[in-house]
Amino acid sequence: MRDLLQALESGDAGEGDFRNLKIPESYRGAVVLADEIHMFEGLRTHEKHPEKSLHVRDVPTPEPAPGEVLVAVLASAINYNTVWSALFEPIPTFHFLARYGRTGAAAKRHDLPYHVVGSDLAGVVLRTGDGVVDWKPGDRVVAHCLSVDLHTPHGHDDAMLDPEQRIWGFETNFGGLAEIALVKANQLMPKPAHLTWEEAAGSGLVNSTAYRQLVSRNGARMKQGDVVLIWGAGGGLGSYATQLVLNGGGIPVCVVSDERKADLVRAQGAELVINRAAEGYRFWTDDDRQDPSEWKRFGKRIRELTGGDDPDIVFEHPGRATFGASVYVTRRGGTIVTCASTSGYEHAFDNRYLWMSVKRIIGTHFANYREAWEANRLICKGMVHPTLSVTYPLDDVGSAVRDVHRNVHNGKVGVLCLAPEEGWGVTDPEMREKHVAEITRFRAPQAAAEGVR
Repeated sequence: MRDLLQALESGDAGEGDFRNLKIPESYRGAVVLADEIHMFEGLRTHEKHPEKSLHVRDVPTPEPAPGEVLVAVLASAINYNTVWSALFEPIPTFHFLARYGRTGAAAKRHDLPYHVVGSDLAGVVLRTGDGVVDWKPGDRVVAHCLSVDLHTPHGHDDAMLDPEQRIWGFETNFGGLAEIALVKANQLMPKPAHLTWEEAAGSGLVNSTAYRQLVSRNGARMKQGDVVLIWGAGGGLGSYATQLVLNGGGIPVCVVSDERKADLVRAQGAELVINRAAEGYRFWTDDDRQDPSEWKRFGKRIRELTGGDDPDIVFEHPGRATFGASVYVTRRGGTIVTCASTSGYEHAFDNRYLWMSVKRIIGTHFANYREAWEANRLICKGMVHPTLSVTYPLDDVGSAVRDVHRNVHNGKVGVLCLAPEEGWGVTDPEMREKHVAEITRFRAPQAAAEGVR
């Protein structure tokens, strides 16, 4: 790996230089272990500590099968699916790996007593399997997390409908929180040249997910002037949704959990912000019932901000904690588009407000390759910007996941894998200079002021 870093730093290494690099027999990765899946039994979700279940271990390097690519990971990022993996919720991911392993010889490699997790990466192609024609060793890439083969007709109009689609690094092994990752060639996209490795690594999952939810024909099909309520607008997913709404001519109403996040979304250009903690919304009572009076108070607050308009679209991802309120406040004929359910996946709502007001609920799950590519294109063109707030070294990945689990983070939390320090990877400094304020908006002041390599 030292030779890889030297080749990257030299700037003039070609395909042959990378093709001739020796691939190590093992690499370091963040893993959960099959023999520890019961370690949190009896504890509630908030009582579990992901830093106890995540371990950085040496694991054997897999060989790329036909259509696969081995990538040297310079940086990765934390998504909520890694929180679920580390908490073994709602079920241990080893169930996914075993089910995948039964589908064929190549898939059997994933069914192991350890699971290398992580669904984001930015890195360099090391090796390609047979049949890979669009990528070569030395290419600088980011990866989206949809793993799909399309052996049946069901997914050819939309790959997310394929019965064998999986989320890489969550429902497959050899994920991105590691020094090396194994991906399918159709997961790869060009790395934005004006970003560092850690900045580039954090957008693949959340930006693509938000794009499908809001922009795609498979989601809410947002149009100019739409009022869009965005839950968690200062977090990983919501910070990209806010940018997409603003870019598309929509009107975001951003819900955040503290004033620091309120300042961040205002800095992105959002003018209508609700600090749910400061305004004290409690959609559930102590006896575990929902409180419709709080839905009404919330809806009134939205109309105060919008000049009387209810949301055309509600961007839902908290799930149980907010879903009843989301259905209530959506305008007549409007759309609730939902994924993730980070506060719980058992949603409860008053169906009268859905059926009698002709509202729609659309479920979305990540994005297909085309949607991910279009979302990444916006990053490459400087129209959407990363929302990286902090990075951890790979050895401290448990602390990074803890931050996301406890919701003490802003934007995205990054992880340095092979990158020796922050600031590596920029190959278009001129474009970076044009957008540096937006790129570093979520960073602490001292980090934003640092130079790049």
